[in-house]
Amino acid sequence: MTSHTVVRTSQALPAVSPGLRRLARITSLTVLPSCAWRLAIAAGVPMGWGPGSDLHHSYYPGRESLVLIFVSVLQECLGLLSLGLVQRWGEELPRWVPLLGGRRFHPLVAVVPAALGAIAVTGITVLGASTWSEVNAANPDAPTGIAGWIFALSYVPLLLWGPLLGVLTVAYWRRRRMHG
Repeated sequence: MTSHTVVRTSQALPAVSPGLRRLARITSLTVLPSCAWRLAIAAGVPMGWGPGSDLHHSYYPGRESLVLIFVSVLQECLGLLSLGLVQRWGEELPRWVPLLGGRRFHPLVAVVPAALGAIAVTGITVLGASTWSEVNAANPDAPTGIAGWIFALSYVPLLLWGPLLGVLTVAYWRRRRMHG
């Protein structure tokens, strides 16, 4: 006579393609260059802003640095949330969460904020990019030359953040809708 042990596990989560996993990693990295640029200012590194600008290096480091650090950390945390659209913790609460750990949550709990975030980030970054030359022309203290190029190259990846988050959100919705 053999003994059988029954192990209760949650229903298998649908598989995520390696391509979507890579896309989620890329999406989370799109925020990194602008965060690094902002942290350089917070550390007092001259980034091309003139003395009339609040971003001039003479104000940093100092109390004002805390705002730039906070914004960078917040932005990076939001960027890392895109990984939840391809990870187990984006479908089921981690087991260490008291009382609710291990429970799956409704897909809309992730889809609604992710979709709104994708729309908002896309709108903000496209608007910022389309008006940058006007803002730059109106502000004589804005970075120019190599500093302007460094600024632009640091912020260009943000243009990808919203659309990539949108792709991940749709893929998440489709996967969860079809597989529970």
